[in-house]
Amino acid sequence: MSFEAWLAFFVASWVISLSPGAGAIASMSCGLQYGFWRGYWNAIGLQVALVLQIAVVAAGLGAVLATSELAFGLIKWFGVAYLLWLAWKQWQALPQALDDSAAPRPIGRPLSLVLRGFVVNASNPKAIVFILAVLPQFLDPTKPLLLQYVEMGATMVVVDLLVMAGYTGLAARVLRLLRTPRQQRLVNRSFATMFAGAAALLATVKRAAT
Repeated sequence: MSFEAWLAFFVASWVISLSPGAGAIASMSCGLQYGFWRGYWNAIGLQVALVLQIAVVAAGLGAVLATSELAFGLIKWFGVAYLLWLAWKQWQALPQALDDSAAPRPIGRPLSLVLRGFVVNASNPKAIVFILAVLPQFLDPTKPLLLQYVEMGATMVVVDLLVMAGYTGLAARVLRLLRTPRQQRLVNRSFATMFAGAAALLATVKRAAT
């Protein structure tokens, strides 16, 4: 793809990544619970799912998933259920009083956090539809398509990693300001409400008309 097309896609990628969504909520939740370095494994899982979604679109299966009512519905309602489960887990999270010596945070296994991020992104059929609608607009049909998909995929992943680092780091720093169980409980339940809100929004997504 030309430099001009890539630059336009680069800007679009920032707009897409900065838009609040389930991935951003999950990143902030993990930063809050586990700190930046441990919580950032969630962002890796988000990117694994993103790469898979781009590969599905590049292989031509994205159109099938976007127009199949059964496949779209199965993915969507699984995503709704998973986000509601995350909301319940966040609501039930136990607060820990912190002092200036920085009490240890709960330990999250990297693989489980990667899987968490992967499921959050992979279970959103709207992402497939969005990628299917946006990426082809930047393709040059006179040039090899595979290389262009790789370029755009790498751009989206790098940009999203940077954005999710910001979301994760912001939440991790906020945790240092929490000094009482009551404050932490309020934050946990705020994130639980956001997860539930993301589930409600996903439930309203409809398959594109054919």
